[in-house]
Amino acid sequence: MTTLPARILFVEDDVNLGFVIRDTLENVSFSVTHCTTGSDAWATFQAGQFDLCLLDVMLSSQYATVGQVSQNDGFALARQIRAANEHIPILFLSALADKDNRLQGLRLGADDYLTKPFSIEELILKINVFLRRTTLAKESVAATTLLNYQNLTLHVNGQSQVLTHREADVLAYLLDRANTLVRRDELLRAVWGDDDYFMGRSLDVFISRLRKRLADTPNIRIENVHGVGFVLRQ
Repeated sequence: MTTLPARILFVEDDVNLGFVIRDTLENVSFSVTHCTTGSDAWATFQAGQFDLCLLDVMLSSQYATVGQVSQNDGFALARQIRAANEHIPILFLSALADKDNRLQGLRLGADDYLTKPFSIEELILKINVFLRRTTLAKESVAATTLLNYQNLTLHVNGQSQVLTHREADVLAYLLDRANTLVRRDELLRAVWGDDDYFMGRSLDVFISRLRKRLADTPNIRIENVHGVGFVLRQ
């Protein structure tokens, strides 16, 4: 099995500094998406799935927020991200070291605030700390979801749903390999015994059904890795 690297949305308008930090983080096995503007970062955040946001405070231009135009700084971006996702860790990087800016960042829902220049070792340590905390929180939420394979029953937040045999087979296989990439051909052979085209289409139908059944558990989701397979995130 292949364990997927943690995905970081990194926003820094200094291209040279951004390259150095992104390269360093990728060298310790993080998956980093680097944006240089708030508008690009917000669009990227909405379109993707991330485990942590690393935001510069001082960005240069302006971007449209919902219903208004706001200064394109990391604080405005963080406000948007936090409104959309209450749990994702947000770390600020900033040359603004005064107390008021630090407090403002924390009041917006940031988990930490590092002032430039900072130690890259400290940054990596903090990223790992917050990723571990997020993983523990997700595991706590996941405990409210239980598959009873023998009875073909899925218990979600106190409610029970009866699954078909095939739904239970697919979900059990993914749960046993949670947070790891399961290839389509592997899943098809394990559940259907073959991986031909028509069975592949059936798999897509069952994945869609399971996503609907898990819709009330936002911290448990089945992600599609295009052209490769699926990851059940929890």
